[in-house]
Amino acid sequence: MGIHYDYKSTRSAKLMEKQAKREKKLAEKKAKRLAKEGPKKEENKKQTLDPNKPISLDFLTNPNKE
Repeated sequence: MGIHYDYKSTRSAKLMEKQAKREKKLAEKKAKRLAKEGPKKEENKKQTLDPNKPISLDFLTNPNKE
């Protein structure tokens, strides 16, 4: 009966150990993935719609025209 008596008193500690182990494994995977893909390049996104300008019919029919 020692196992059943001990279960509830150590349950929270075991859960915390499992969670810490899981988080450690995920952190290692993330670090490995980031090292593998290299530094991220940030692309400069050109804003196609200016919020201050109204949308014209010409823009709707031919959006690639500059």
